[in-house]
Amino acid sequence: MRRLLITAATATAAALALSACGTTEPSADDKKKSAEPLTLTDATGAKVKLDGPARKVVGTEWNAVENLVSLGVDPTGVADVKGYKTWDTAVPLKNEPKDIGTRGEPSMDTVASLKPDLVIATTDLPAAAVKQLRKVAPVLTLRAADAADPIGQMTKNLDLIAEATGTTQQAEKLKKGFEAKLAEGRKALAGAGRDGAEFAFADGYVTGNQTSIRPYTSGSLIGAVNEKLGLKNNWKVKGDKSYGLGATDVEGLTELDDDVQFAYIGNDDDKGSNPFSGVLKKDKVWTSLPFVKKGNVHRLPDGVWMFGGPESMNQYVDSVVKALKK
Repeated sequence: MRRLLITAATATAAALALSACGTTEPSADDKKKSAEPLTLTDATGAKVKLDGPARKVVGTEWNAVENLVSLGVDPTGVADVKGYKTWDTAVPLKNEPKDIGTRGEPSMDTVASLKPDLVIATTDLPAAAVKQLRKVAPVLTLRAADAADPIGQMTKNLDLIAEATGTTQQAEKLKKGFEAKLAEGRKALAGAGRDGAEFAFADGYVTGNQTSIRPYTSGSLIGAVNEKLGLKNNWKVKGDKSYGLGATDVEGLTELDDDVQFAYIGNDDDKGSNPFSGVLKKDKVWTSLPFVKKGNVHRLPDGVWMFGGPESMNQYVDSVVKALKK
């Protein structure tokens, strides 16, 4: 799960017609600017100069890849293509990008062979790796996450990618669609009597005989979306300053309220990432929890990327509404 974030953290109907070579056709307004050079300032304060909107783009993180495809740009290279296809189903790849290695250690030789106009990375990627990538192509580094403003950071990253690729009009459509989805979801939950419901979202993984639970606090992107839906975050633990993720074990779940609605995402294709419907079924602490006994545990669909862009969050909203309206 987020160990994947470090070791490496429905396609939109408005997407533009794309070719399989990693390029996209800009909108009419964006075509006017296509010959103009660009100078962008990324999350590290670095100036990134481009001859024009980037067409051949490599993404080292899945949220960047998701945003590219959502904006109508087929990425030329993607880190861990198989992992992306497993964890991010909201925005499927439309082409067959080159796999550039893991998200934590992209292959410099592979990236160089693609001759990209731009590489999009995040602050999760070690500075040394970014420095190496800059010898290959311009690198736009995004802030991976910000627990102080998770949704704001998500949209900032979308806007920066859109500016770099000349797809700002599509970015506006995505943001408006996301706001509409939040409003629609909140209305649906209120109509189901769930407004103000206590809610706790988590994921977990098993290492050896140790089961770890990862709470998504109010500082997480998921937590921020939950609050926009009118749900109350029931976690008492603190999250980290970037992702708003906490850490606990099965015993820590006893701190949740008895009437909490508990939701999780696991993925059976990723071994060890789903203890809730695996090893915990025989765990006495888990099975004795009041909310477990009441049946208030919801497995959300596989493939909802918890650290994605607007399209993943739209998919998440739909999954929460469906689970809580039952």
